[in-house]
Formats: sequence, structure tokens, C-alpha cells
Amino acid sequence: MIINSSIKKYGIKFHNEFDIKLLDYKEGDIIIIDRNVFAYAENINFENMKYITIEASEKTKSYDYLPIVIDKILSKSFNKKNKLIAIGGGITQDAVSFISSILFRGVDWVFFPTTLLAQGDSCIGGKTSINFGKYKNQLDNFNPPNEIVICNSFTKTLDDIDIKSGLGEMLHFYLVSGQDDFNFYKKYYETNRLKIIKRCLEIKKGFVERDEFDQNERLLLNYGHTFGHAIENITNYKYPHGISVCFGMDIANFISMRLGFIDTDLYVSLKDFIFNIHKQHYNYSDCNIESFINALKKDKKNNLTGHINCVLTKGIGNMFLTNIPIDSIKKYLEEYGFNK
Repeated sequence: MIINSSIKKYGIKFHNEFDIKLLDYKEGDIIIIDRNVFAYAENINFENMKYITIEASEKTKSYDYLPIVIDKILSKSFNKKNKLIAIGGGITQDAVSFISSILFRGVDWVFFPTTLLAQGDSCIGGKTSINFGKYKNQLDNFNPPNEIVICNSFTKTLDDIDIKSGLGEMLHFYLVSGQDDFNFYKKYYETNRLKIIKRCLEIKKGFVERDEFDQNERLLLNYGHTFGHAIENITNYKYPHGISVCFGMDIANFISMRLGFIDTDLYVSLKDFIFNIHKQHYNYSDCNIESFINALKKDKKNNLTGHINCVLTKGIGNMFLTNIPIDSIKKYLEEYGFNK
């Protein structure tokens, strides 16, 4: 699969198993790998290779922590002709992408996504987000990798919640895309993960190539995310991202129903399916309306006083961007079941 980016054209390769040969490692290149992946990847032999292990935490992708990683890179005699090889999930991706964009005015980097979230979504599109102090994802740019290699074997190390999180995140692409793709998802999401990943990336590829810098159509992919990010915030990230997006989609669907954009039958059928993804391992009893609204206001996409900018739906494959008064949001959240 080739992604036609205005920044640089880059490709995705799919492999069943990871092989050290896939790294295309050359002397001077540096591998930056998630510490947990490093512990599991017993078949990866890093002998005679330069590597740095990092912890997959919000602290790692912070502006304060990145100089520590950069110092380690420079101490290994890295130069502009070398490349960085990232092995890990979204946090590793954010850190390496950001560093590669500023080091020597830009160096090549290659990404081996190891989580379902990264393989099915974040690996393409070029978005990079870095935390600044207590503010999440405030430093952004677009810097896609030179190449992506998806190895199915990495997902075998993931626990059940990580799998459900990845499936929840990918679901929003299928619902935005339309009924045929939603039917495809329902057919394969439990039995053929690689099919789901490939088709999800094809869907996202279309959005990225039509609206690479999030100005128009690609904004529809925020479906479930405005409310999902708020849930992550008020629960201190106790809910994995894809699970939070599942709740976010359900809230968006509920508000869409209350506003008359979809009927009750569609809302209930989608709710049943969405909640089946995570088998109701989580609920919204932790969610307080005022805390939730405050989190929504802090979302960098919300720049309107007294309103919340979000994606609602008129049906599968028919999402749209709109602004809703905060007072109305509060009323709908109370009806939905949030705590006052």
C-alpha cells in the first residue's frame, strides 16, 4: 500500500512474522523501541546494533522528556545520513516522529507499529502530538515515516483490553465509511484481524490523500473522539483510547438521536454493537458532567465560546461536523446517565 503524501510518498509492507532483516539496518542507524516490546521480543537480536529503550507513557511523549532521548541519540554518533527505527505503539511513534522532524532539520525514520491501535490507525496520516507540561497533545506537526512495516506477530503479545481498544478505534473508521464497510467489519473483526487492519488503512488512506492536513473531510474522523478524549481526561486515562472512543461514539449517537438525526432503533442497534466490543468492562459511573464539560472546553478543536464542536451522525456513513450549545450538552449528558 502506498500513501501519496505531499510531504513524502511512503509505503506500508505487511508481514506475518517479524524478522531482523526487515529493519534494513545500516551502520549508524538507531532503533528506538518500547521497553515492553523489547522484553517480549526474544527473537530480536540487537547485537551490533544501536538501540534505545523507552517507556510507553504520557511522560515519554512530553516536551520535557524528549531532550533526554535526543541526548542519547546524539551520544551514539548519529548523523543526518542515518535513520531512526521506531518499534512500538502510538507513544513511540509520536516521540520518534517529532524528534526526526527537528533533528538536523529532519532525518528519515521507519515505523514498526506493535499495537492494534497503531497498526490500524495512527501509523498513517503523519500526525504527531507531543504533551507540553500538563497540557496534552499541544505541540503538533505532520511528519509521516519513510516506511511502515506491519508485522502481525506483534499483536500476539497484546492483552485482551489492548485488542478491544484497537478494535474500538478502528470501528469508527468503518462507521464513517458506510454500511458496506460496517458489514465487512462485523464479518471479520473477531476472526481475521489482518483483514480488518488492511481495510481500515485503505479507508483512512482515502481521507488522508483527500485532506492531508485536517482542513475539511478528514475532520469527520473525529467522530467519537471529542467525547472520547474528554472521558480519557476525567478518568485520568484509566480507559484505554479505543474504549473511550467507543463511549464517545455512543454519546455522539445518543445526542444525534435526541436531536432527531437518527431514529431510536438505529441508536439502540449501534449501542448494542459498540458495547459488545468491550463487553461493558467499563461504564460511565466515573463521569461527572461538570468535569466532562471542562475537559471538552480544553479540547484544542473547540474554539467557540459557549459551544462544543463535535461530529454527529445522520446514519452510518453520514457523519457531519456541528456546534452544540454547552447547556444542551449538559442536558443530554444527564439524560445519558452521567453524574451531576
